[in-house]
Amino acid sequence: MRSHTDTCRDVRFGLALASFLVAASNASGALGQTISRAAKGEPGKDIRVGVFVNVKQDCTSGPLPTIRLVDKPANGTVTVKSAKINAKNYKQCLAMEVPGYVAFYKSEPTFNGVDTFTIEIRYPEGRTEMQKLNVTVGKGPQERQI
Repeated sequence: MRSHTDTCRDVRFGLALASFLVAASNASGALGQTISRAAKGEPGKDIRVGVFVNVKQDCTSGPLPTIRLVDKPANGTVTVKSAKINAKNYKQCLAMEVPGYVAFYKSEPTFNGVDTFTIEIRYPEGRTEMQKLNVTVGKGPQERQI
């Protein structure tokens, strides 16, 4: 039986997860850019909310970014784990394997609703990005009957 940590060492992702992929050393030097992201999952279980790599134009890995929790979630915790990222057909790279980070959110076991937090990603070449994440846990907020 593989542990959760072992699973994180070999993360395979396709185009569906590409929306969470923050890449590349060829990106513009935008500072202070804020991006909103959304994720869904079950209470008390790890929910993957981000995959972070730095892929150069020659399909090799650049230095990994620094990730900082700016605003904490009210009803859970955020963890970041090291991983080996395998991808196919990403930009000009037909196949690659690079180191990266995978971010997870885990709610309190009894929480159902939407939790929000913000992380800051700083790349070695100077680009900084803020990500505001809205995680829907369980069925989310209860709808009112009229």
